[in-house]
Amino acid sequence: MSSLATLLVLADGRLPAGGHAHSGGLEAAVTSGRLRDLAGLAEFLRGRLATTGRVGAAFAASACAGRVPAAELDQGLDARTPSPALRRASRAQGRALLRAGRAIFGTVVLPAETPPAGPHQPVALGLVTAAAGLGPTEAAVASAYGAISGPASAAVRLLGLDPYAVHALLAGLAGECDRLAADAAGRVDEPVDDLPADSAPLLEIGAELHASQEVRLFAS
Repeated sequence: MSSLATLLVLADGRLPAGGHAHSGGLEAAVTSGRLRDLAGLAEFLRGRLATTGRVGAAFAASACAGRVPAAELDQGLDARTPSPALRRASRAQGRALLRAGRAIFGTVVLPAETPPAGPHQPVALGLVTAAAGLGPTEAAVASAYGAISGPASAAVRLLGLDPYAVHALLAGLAGECDRLAADAAGRVDEPVDDLPADSAPLLEIGAELHASQEVRLFAS
């Protein structure tokens, strides 16, 4: 049975799943000077939602539906993530999310073929969403929203932006999150190779540079 309150728990940035430690590439963009203000953040969020956000939503929805083996989805995300630093960050968040999911919702079924480093975050989110009794649309909504809410929160800390203005940006993207979620939920029967593979090269490059920096506020 679908529960809006349960969905809020999953999408809450305070969920103890490590999301607060990751900026989704925003810190690298700020450090490089490519992002300086609210207008830059708006462009960053829209770009992230249209690329990695779209991919994550599709894979989270598919993992929740369970019609495509989760191990295949995990391999598909590996192929769509050229940056080793981003792969490590995704799997770290996946492990943390599984731990939180098991503590909150009980059993979360994890495929035997899962790498020792743990599943990618979208796959883990889909599995936890299913364990919470929710469906693919809810998994996709949580994934899409998480793709922008994490960087938005990081921007307040890194740039000292007005939190009201930042949340207005998030509210303005709510319709796009819903659209991505509906599209993702309609693709849960598709094979891995047919799922979205949108790329964001600057995020990949920035992740590698960010990982080499000695002083940083966020893990990614």
